[in-house]
Formats: sequence, structure tokens, C-alpha cells
Amino acid sequence: MTTDKNSKHKETQQKLKEQVDKGIAAATEQRGVCILLTGDGKGKSSSAFGMVMRSLGYGHKVGIVQFIKGKQLSGEEIFIKENYPSMLFYQMGTGFTWDTQDREADITAALATWKEAEKLLKNAEINLVVLDELTYMLAFNYLEEEAITKAIQNRPKQQSVIITGRGGGSALRKIADTVAEIKNIKHAYDSGVQAQKGVDF
Repeated sequence: MTTDKNSKHKETQQKLKEQVDKGIAAATEQRGVCILLTGDGKGKSSSAFGMVMRSLGYGHKVGIVQFIKGKQLSGEEIFIKENYPSMLFYQMGTGFTWDTQDREADITAALATWKEAEKLLKNAEINLVVLDELTYMLAFNYLEEEAITKAIQNRPKQQSVIITGRGGGSALRKIADTVAEIKNIKHAYDSGVQAQKGVDF
């Protein structure tokens, strides 16, 4: 009985390995990728910063631009500024739109922040660019969709870009190489649990 199970397991794993090897062999193109992390669940920015750590581990140069965030200090901001002070890390600095309640000021801040993002997207020395919460700028019509998609498409060939935020529209999904949607099943905050330092911010 045990021998039969082991034989079936080995056969299944051999078939799986063949499929994996076939996929690896078929992936011959070498270039940077555009990743869109979206959905209403928790973890989009966290995933992006996980890739930042991965990239830094290889000695790559990283640039980060955060839209919306910037008033409340975050753990990732503290870590990066203390350990990678030379990293290009720009924040819009206005905080959340429901706090500012000033559309014109938000648009002005968004445009200034996008200019910083454009610099990174033109810099061939930067291996990874994170555009955190960029999708909201499109959803609120603060920035022009065409200008954003063109800048991302025209970036240096080996540069990768990670975009986070809910929504973002069909244009971003179309140009992205990888699109992952994080679904919210349940969240502690909805049960009255306060946001946790080191987990939520």
C-alpha cells in the first residue's frame, strides 16, 4: 500500500516537473516587468515592499514613490531611511484624501509627485520602481492615464515597476505583465481592532 502511494506520488511529481521545466525553457525573453497589485484586500503595499527587500538583497537600485501616504510614519519608511538613506524615496506627503478634503491641492501635489516618478522611470540605473497607491490618482482623475501608461511603457528595458492600489482601470491592467488581485475575506479593523504597528503600518 505504501509502495503504491509512493509510486503514484513520484509519477505525479515527475509530470509536474516536466511542466515546470517546459515553462522555464519557454521563458526566453529578458526584460523588466510591470506588476499591478490591486484588489480590496490587505497586503498590496506590503507585497511591493517585500519585492523591494528582495531587490536590495541583490544589490539593485530601487526608487519608491508613494501617492496618498506620507503623513503617518510607517515601519518601512523608518527602516529604509535608517538603512538605505541614499535610496530615492519620495512621498506625496498630503496623507489620505478624506483627510485633506481639498481636490485642487491634492491634484497639485499629485502632479508634483508624478514628476518625481517620471524621473525614476527614465533612469536606467534604477532596477526597480515602486509606485505605491498610484491607482487612486487615476480613479480620482488627478493624473492623466495616457501620460502614466506611456511613461511606464517607455521606461528602460531592464527596469521593473510595481504599481499598487485598488482599481486602476483597464489601461493599467492591459500594459501590466503581471496582475494580482488581493481579495478581502475579513479584516481585524472591521471587528474594532486597532491598526497594529509593524503589521498594518
